[in-house]
Amino acid sequence: MINGDEGCPTFVFAHGAGAAMDSDFMETVALGLSAQGIRVVRFEFPYMQQKRETGKRRPPDRQPILLDYFREVLDELQVENPVIGGKSMGGRMATILATEMSVPGIAVFGYPFHALGKPEKVRIDHFCQLSAPVLICQGERDAMGNQSDVAQYRLPEQVRFEWYADGDHDLKPRKASGYTHQAHLDHAINRVSQFIHEVTSA
Repeated sequence: MINGDEGCPTFVFAHGAGAAMDSDFMETVALGLSAQGIRVVRFEFPYMQQKRETGKRRPPDRQPILLDYFREVLDELQVENPVIGGKSMGGRMATILATEMSVPGIAVFGYPFHALGKPEKVRIDHFCQLSAPVLICQGERDAMGNQSDVAQYRLPEQVRFEWYADGDHDLKPRKASGYTHQAHLDHAINRVSQFIHEVTSA
């Protein structure tokens, strides 16, 4: 699924564990980025394709399968210098992939720093192998890595954050916070668009 013109910088945008490539979040971000001169390429990992065909919920494929499929997508695209990234699990796979290949940048919406309820098992060991700049748009109260938890991690300087006040794993704030989900999404889209244009023109 592709949004945007061929001559624009390309962002290969992988979905998260539970929601498909055409979920409301993925659709909003893809359309928002394409409106700002980014060509957004979405795809589905094998388990999500099977879920779509059978209608039965399936757990994500194992990491090697996810990474192999992500590689296949990039190989088939044959695009020079694509920025890679994704929502949650998809973004995590992009950061792992970027340790073995050269990309201009990685953009992630809601990085899953740890599994739900398991803050002691942090998924950042590979970050020290990253050479490309990383932008992570994260909700302050994300259950898979909130702002106070992440502040304690030792992360490389090329990993940058945009924090969203009272945002959850989808950057969604509570009504009482005074913030809106749409405003957070709009800001994240603008920031990621700026990031992609910056790293692809460097």
